[in-house]
Amino acid sequence: MIIVRLKGGLGNQLFQYAAGRRLAQHHKTILKIDISIFESYKVHEYSLGVFNIQENIASADEIGSLTARDKGIKNLILRIFGKPRARINENHFHFDRRILSLPDNVYLDGYWQSEKYFSGIFDIIKSEFTVKAPQVGRNKEISGMISSAESVSLHIRRGTYLKPPYNYTHGICPPEYYYSGIKYLESKIKHPHFFVFSDDPQWARDNLKLSYPVSYVDNNSAGKGYEDLRLMSQCKYHIIANSTFSWWGAWLSNYPGKIIIAPKRWFNVSRHNAADVYPARWVKL
Repeated sequence: MIIVRLKGGLGNQLFQYAAGRRLAQHHKTILKIDISIFESYKVHEYSLGVFNIQENIASADEIGSLTARDKGIKNLILRIFGKPRARINENHFHFDRRILSLPDNVYLDGYWQSEKYFSGIFDIIKSEFTVKAPQVGRNKEISGMISSAESVSLHIRRGTYLKPPYNYTHGICPPEYYYSGIKYLESKIKHPHFFVFSDDPQWARDNLKLSYPVSYVDNNSAGKGYEDLRLMSQCKYHIIANSTFSWWGAWLSNYPGKIIIAPKRWFNVSRHNAADVYPARWVKL
């Protein structure tokens, strides 16, 4: 059994599940998810139930059977005899290759924000990260527009990034970044149609001036972020924010000639090495 702790928003939860799923697949064992943090954590809620994942919720006893080994005399004995700890905490942001060779029966606690943590099971992840329910109403209409155009998803993340401590750690991608991404795509495609996704759509309307067709996708509530994610993934080209949400919207795209543009400055601070958050094929601006 592999247990992975889910925390943060939808994008973070997808990374955490993917890392746990890869390790469970490697050991041909069951993956269980610990969602207990959402009983008290009010900034975000558990968000993976809408996807075709292996939704096995870990019980308190199962969580305790692995995490309790970090405490007291049991932990001391394990250290003396060189046994691996059952609870694995993420030590740094960049990719840690040792995670791929962990034994069975571990509890993963981290963010695991690199596709390298789920290398070898990309097809499984893409299949399980599809939404169960079909698109309907306005989302279905927008999906049709996306499929018939040289569609570009453009994500502007503001919201919590404007507030402490996120404003210090993450920061906001400036308009200049988006304009440089647009200029780059101008040299690659002839008739782009931009689909703008943002948690602050009015700011996007007021501050992003585009000379191309643009559609602002603002029909989904915060509780239906997965609908925006699905629409993003149906676009052909992508200008993402420094956000795991649009990271996944771009990564899940199946368009064979997709171009993904990402901000070369992922964090507003230098203490995190973000090199492994970018797949090699992405364009950093």
